[in-house]
Amino acid sequence: MPLHDLAEFLKLSASLNYNLSAASINRYNVLLFITGSKSLHPDVESDRQQKALLMEALSYLFSAYSQKRRRLGPLAVLHPLRSTALFARTHNDLQLIDMLTHLFHDILEDIHITDFTRTAWSELEEQLLNLFSRLGADEQDDLNDRLVCLTRNNEESYFHYIWRLFNCRREPSKLLQVKLADRLDNTLDMRIALQDPIEGIDFFQTVFELLFAATYKGHLPETLHPPAEVLNGAKRLYQLFKNAVLLSLIRQKSGIMLDRTSQILFNAVAEASLKEAQRTFIHVIGYHYKDTTKQRTLVLEAMEYCFSGKSDLVTKPDSSQLLDGLFASYFGQNSSKVRDQRIDTLYQNKPLMLQASIAFLVIFINFLNDPHYYVHGISASGIDPR
Repeated sequence: MPLHDLAEFLKLSASLNYNLSAASINRYNVLLFITGSKSLHPDVESDRQQKALLMEALSYLFSAYSQKRRRLGPLAVLHPLRSTALFARTHNDLQLIDMLTHLFHDILEDIHITDFTRTAWSELEEQLLNLFSRLGADEQDDLNDRLVCLTRNNEESYFHYIWRLFNCRREPSKLLQVKLADRLDNTLDMRIALQDPIEGIDFFQTVFELLFAATYKGHLPETLHPPAEVLNGAKRLYQLFKNAVLLSLIRQKSGIMLDRTSQILFNAVAEASLKEAQRTFIHVIGYHYKDTTKQRTLVLEAMEYCFSGKSDLVTKPDSSQLLDGLFASYFGQNSSKVRDQRIDTLYQNKPLMLQASIAFLVIFINFLNDPHYYVHGISASGIDPR
């Protein structure tokens, strides 16, 4: 399946969730969905033993995540399962430690002793120690180092955290694959509806008609405005900002050569972000900002802005340009409280959301078109408006 395809992602989610909802969870079925029925070892017996270890890992995750939920409501354990499945779809030669790294990439951040009774926590620890004990000493060290590197400290900004991953002593390409698969899953997991909002819509034809056809009557959605969700359009744009940060930092890090898997995942994050920007644009013009004359004016302003190269920079706020200061004013704060307030403010500014979706479209198209492209002003220390 195309990794960025939302419809296929929702099918994957539904299949996994269906198995997790069974009266007795069939770990082997879940494993088959994740691996795509691929082998982990050419020797049949070794393959069986390694898959048995993965099924133990799944058993641990089912217990550890228990009834934890994602922001939109589904079971939280779906995230590590799906991100591992997305990674596995890029690879024909699956390795046990890589699969365990993807499955466990969030456990040091997500699983806390305070969430369990003393007895339940002891059982979880025993289960995890037993699993680790069945690995070789080098494999144990490798997996432990990877998980520590992948864990973001409370004091770290997102920028510094990503940059630190590149400098962990273990092979950085493996950690990069995990982070890209993680961001891909988070990008696709922003909508709970089982239908893609832009399914059946030719986005670029819509924009063309808006700009050139005097007979264009505006985009008319077939359904009423969907109920309010935990993740609104402004919060989704923030997730696209995080993707732009990750891809920009990867492009700036000297010495990192993307292998085939990393490149596939890199492109998939860009493609998924591109589609999500289209959904935001279509939603805004369909439900919130319907005047086609005003839409056309905003699109043309955004076109000039992007074509001038300013969308390739972190800019300072400027009262004459809506897009100036987008990253600095709304997304780049280290304080989550301040950032949430700014994102709420952005949500009230539908003209800026419309133009921001266009700017993100251009940014992710540039990532796909130019192997050296990145957004200038994004670095390990944060954002530096130009």
